[in-house]
Amino acid sequence: MTFIGKDIETAAAMLANDQVIAIPTETVYGLAGNALSISAVTKIYEIKKRPLTNPLIIHLPDTIQLNKYVKNIPAIAEKLARHFWPGPLTLLLPKNSAIPDIVTAGLPDVAVRIPSHPMAIELLRKLSFPLAAPSANPFGYISPTSAEDVKRILFRKIDYVLDGGSCTKGIESTIVGFDGDTPIIYRVGAISPEAIKKIAGKVEINNKHIAVPVSPGMLPSHYAPNTSLYLTNNVEALLKIFPQTGTGILAFKNPCPFIPKDNQEVLSLTGNLDEAAHNFYKAMHRLDSLNLERIIAERVPNVGIGIAINDRLEKASNK
Repeated sequence: MTFIGKDIETAAAMLANDQVIAIPTETVYGLAGNALSISAVTKIYEIKKRPLTNPLIIHLPDTIQLNKYVKNIPAIAEKLARHFWPGPLTLLLPKNSAIPDIVTAGLPDVAVRIPSHPMAIELLRKLSFPLAAPSANPFGYISPTSAEDVKRILFRKIDYVLDGGSCTKGIESTIVGFDGDTPIIYRVGAISPEAIKKIAGKVEINNKHIAVPVSPGMLPSHYAPNTSLYLTNNVEALLKIFPQTGTGILAFKNPCPFIPKDNQEVLSLTGNLDEAAHNFYKAMHRLDSLNLERIIAERVPNVGIGIAINDRLEKASNK
């Protein structure tokens, strides 16, 4: 069975026993295990059916712990960390021998972040090890932002979901590596490129899709519902191609008058991108549960966190 609970002591004890559980963060729920245990990390890959070539993110309670697991921290990385941690920023830093190669898929850099969710921080402070914690879903599927979604999609595959409520951000962290003193965004996320540039003075985005990723979130197909998803700038134009029966709509702010209300999700009636991000995966899960023939999704304004939402939509439509 898979149980949902709020007992941090229970969660800590299970993790210390090399079990894998789901935990809340401000971005999405993570499938967490002891990052220093090859056994626990192997279980994460097996539960998710995630390729071993796709590295994981490790989570720490504070920056004091960072030097235990990385060889050095570039000055520009320290600057970004001071500004955005705790929060939805992941940094790619050269790992030391404490981190097993399985965590980084044999790559020299480890993805690290300090989450801002109070329950995640409290849990991490009770542990003597960092947590590897990719999203708590089968590989390639929609990320979960509630304990109930985790239980539904990983039922009987894990024993415990630590319930921290609905994730406030609703979109995965931004992953940043470095070329000298230039930050390179390998996965757009809850922190926008503009926000990174404001602190660092410059930023580049790596949009390459490669068979062997150098960071999580780089594969061309990901975050996808089981239902076929079609991405458009004009919902009504696409509805002229597809029948209205069996069609669901994922809209930014305007409902579609031609589709039953129950077959639609509107991310933000006020056009607020932060609200849209918060609602995004929850809306995707509900539409995917309706056994529709297709979902037509509308791009959102490609600014701020909207860049990350559009990235997830692009990858969901590439299935």
